[in-house]
Amino acid sequence: MEDMEIGTVVAISGFVLGGVFGATANRTNFCTMGAISDMVFMGNWNRMRAWLMAIAVAMLVSQAMHAFEIVDLGESIYLTTNFGWAGAIIGGLMFGFGMTMGGGCGNKTLVRLGAGNLKSLVVAIVLGIFAYMTLRGLIGMGRVELEAVTNIDLSENYESQGIPDLLAGLTGASADTLRWIVTILAGGGLLAFCFKDAGFRASKRDMAAGLIIGLLVPAAWYATGVIGYDDFEPTQLGSFTFINPTGESIMYLMTFSGSTINFGISTVGGVIAGSFIMAMATKSFRVESFTDASDMIRHLIGAALMGTGGILALGCTVGQGIAGMSTLALGSLIALASIIAGGVYGMKYLEEGSFTGALAAMCRRG
Repeated sequence: MEDMEIGTVVAISGFVLGGVFGATANRTNFCTMGAISDMVFMGNWNRMRAWLMAIAVAMLVSQAMHAFEIVDLGESIYLTTNFGWAGAIIGGLMFGFGMTMGGGCGNKTLVRLGAGNLKSLVVAIVLGIFAYMTLRGLIGMGRVELEAVTNIDLSENYESQGIPDLLAGLTGASADTLRWIVTILAGGGLLAFCFKDAGFRASKRDMAAGLIIGLLVPAAWYATGVIGYDDFEPTQLGSFTFINPTGESIMYLMTFSGSTINFGISTVGGVIAGSFIMAMATKSFRVESFTDASDMIRHLIGAALMGTGGILALGCTVGQGIAGMSTLALGSLIALASIIAGGVYGMKYLEEGSFTGALAAMCRRG
């Protein structure tokens, strides 16, 4: 690999890591929407605990890498001083609701596509188009206006929107000390919550999902931040996220001769390939399609909401929910809470059949 360009090596790394992600998610049924569904309808928290374990593992390892100066998480998009609270809330709610309509979040869509689901092919295409429209196209004008009106510039008083930096600015304490405290309390607390449940401890599948997916996030930080380091053309520090990369993947396929592959695009391909290989190995590959017109319409609406909401919120259940949370960014915490709230509301909507009925059901539950 010494003769390869750094960008090519990073892309290969992304494809390999994406392949592990796709194979793991396929085999363990790792799915945020499924976790919320299990929690809301069956009171089963195992898959939710797998997701929370992934957050904890990613957080602990990523923060250790930052502390030992292996990577500088401050270079990630999550820790800017441009605090987009409104985008995190609105986009998170849209994404959470959309993933219930679309049959799964961004990563689940790619995993199901690799396993033969044609509905997920349609969702991925529409999701990618709306993501690109929101980033650089027609919807992008509205996004820019929203950010101009609502974003808060924290640079005058704070180093970043990271929770340790915000606490340091408020208290005058050392940000490095606070980083360890927050990391141990949050990461350790999540692990304690996961492993206090006997059912989760007995589920090797869910524990494996949480551990592997969690470790893949800091592995991606390493691939982009260390392997991708170059004095002249450094790779943008990044980790797993699937909304913007899905849009970029569609553009890459259409403009291949004039485009350059990046880490995000390669992870999208890797997830699909990894899921396909696992589906074939376990003989679970099945070609599925829409049952009727209403099924297709529901998935199209969900895809549009996920594509738009994922860009507004700067990520998805993995991009903000795991990678973003590993940086201890306040915006990621707000986006994560909004995605979960939107997902729960979406589940109630599917159950009740109306927006008001879903809201009433949530209020009764609260």
